[in-house]
Amino acid sequence: GQGTQWAGMARALLSSSTAFASRMSECAVALSPFVEWSLLDVLDDADALERVDVVQPALWAVMVSLAEVWRSYGVEPAAAVGHSQGEIAAAVVAGGLSLRDGARVAALRSRVIGTVLAGRGGMVSVASPVDEVRRRIEALSGAVAVAAVNGPSSTVVSSTPEALDVLLARCERDGIRARRVAVSYASHSSQVDEVRERILTDLAPVEPQAFAVPFFSTVNGEWLGADRGPDAEYWYRNLR
Repeated sequence: GQGTQWAGMARALLSSSTAFASRMSECAVALSPFVEWSLLDVLDDADALERVDVVQPALWAVMVSLAEVWRSYGVEPAAAVGHSQGEIAAAVVAGGLSLRDGARVAALRSRVIGTVLAGRGGMVSVASPVDEVRRRIEALSGAVAVAAVNGPSSTVVSSTPEALDVLLARCERDGIRARRVAVSYASHSSQVDEVRERILTDLAPVEPQAFAVPFFSTVNGEWLGADRGPDAEYWYRNLR
């Protein structure tokens, strides 16, 4: 997911790993029809990496290229799984998306987020089980939604900045550890409904492929069939 980036990320591997550098170059070529910036240039640009339409494709490329490093040492995945935007990279690694279609999904979907949703929402990570978090947000009259269950005691919620301010204050009052996620939009919430048709249109050219590696869907909570990878509708649901 988003938030793991830093200015200068991947530079050491680019200079020390031929497999990583080669795959990053391939990712840069795959991204080029969909973006107006250079992948290898933005890795050092802290300001650019603050933009969702830059950081998500950049992270996608790094994740895909890291998998190639493992493969260069003979380590082949027995299965693939991804979290939120990380699922785009996982689908490429598993063979369900071509590199070009993975670039298309990462670049065009994040562009929609940046132009329509950015600045209107946010996300908060709460160190509590999901059932407890659901009880806590009930008092906010549906303004806050559970976005992701990251673990038995780690739940992420999405909403407007104002509603999240209220939730954070109440968590602090009650001694519950909670922190903002470094995003300005409400992924995995009803706000995403507004961009469904745009995403489906932009990603319509995606041509899913048969998986070469078993792929566990964190959208459906089950293994996807090996015969066909995720389509445009799936990538909308992955964001929703």
